[in-house]
Amino acid sequence: MTKVQAIIREERLDAVIERLVQIGVRGLTLMPAQGMGRTGGFAVFRGSPYRVDFVSKVLLEWYGPDDEADAVTRAIVLRGATGKIGDGKVFLQHVDEAVRIRTGERGLDAV
Repeated sequence: MTKVQAIIREERLDAVIERLVQIGVRGLTLMPAQGMGRTGGFAVFRGSPYRVDFVSKVLLEWYGPDDEADAVTRAIVLRGATGKIGDGKVFLQHVDEAVRIRTGERGLDAV
């Protein structure tokens, strides 16, 4: 089982979700996130740079079979990219086990 965690621009969220639904993904988790990366705390608004302590992003998580993780990652990168600094990152992690709280069911079926 794989966990795909992506930090993306808020304005790209609808396009990313649309693509994930098209490829049959269900069971996403979304959380608001703030961070600062390569931009060094600066943004440009109407042509003028200004200081930003943290930029608002969205943290998206998906858990599922290892053989679907590559398609999910490609979908996020394809639809999340603008070609500018600050597009975000995708992280993949192996998950050993999941437990469904309601039933106590364990394993891949619990996701």
